[in-house]
Amino acid sequence: MRRTPDAEVGALVTGIVALVLCGTIALVEGTWSGDLAPFLVAGLIAPGVSQVLYVRAVRDAGASRTAVVVGVTPLISVTIAMIVLGEPFSVPLLGGALLIVLGGIALAGERVRPATFRAVGVAFALACSVLFATRDNVVRGIADDGTDVPAQLAAVATLASGTALIASFLVATRGRALAAQLGRALPAFTLSGLVWGASYVTLFEAFYRARVTVVAPMVSTESLFAVAAAWLFLRRHEHVGPRLVVGAMFVVAGGVLIGVFR
Repeated sequence: MRRTPDAEVGALVTGIVALVLCGTIALVEGTWSGDLAPFLVAGLIAPGVSQVLYVRAVRDAGASRTAVVVGVTPLISVTIAMIVLGEPFSVPLLGGALLIVLGGIALAGERVRPATFRAVGVAFALACSVLFATRDNVVRGIADDGTDVPAQLAAVATLASGTALIASFLVATRGRALAAQLGRALPAFTLSGLVWGASYVTLFEAFYRARVTVVAPMVSTESLFAVAAAWLFLRRHEHVGPRLVVGAMFVVAGGVLIGVFR
């Protein structure tokens, strides 16, 4: 983002690169069949709208703080799963929710933040959490219904519709300037797109094999990995302090508690 701070174009580049990677994996798998319509709709939610919001959140709040805020997704996912999918309730969910709230309090109480920090980035990250949780439950609901679409192809379908939505918006708003903007952003965002594409395939494989209440808490551990990576590589810009680390630990502990006692 420091090299190319255009969040919308960055979101499109990561989507395109991730789509190419997922499509290649699906081609190697060799199964292209089934009703893709539900996955195409899910893709409009995430990564369609969510990817733009996520990149904006990273730009405005920083990578580590965005990851910690998005770590509340398991709580939202599990709540939706219990209400909509009828997945079982567990009392420790309340304890997990409390830990996640404590993590949010620790994050909100930070005294030292990067000079580029903007509170609107936290709002973007929270919106992403809701969209991610909705997408997770839609995909799991489709898998429960016995879809014949392989996980890799399902990932391709959601990425395709989501990326198409972002591209349509940018074509309408940027016009001919978009081609040059994509060229400038491609070197900066290619690695992110490759990593994201690989994670997307594994995420769908997970949802095809386990409940949302199992997968979502595991995914929440990304908060600790993100904070650790920010401390290692971006410490001069991210200002990773004790409250951020404690907040990440609370959020992850809450997610794990929700998952272990699901």
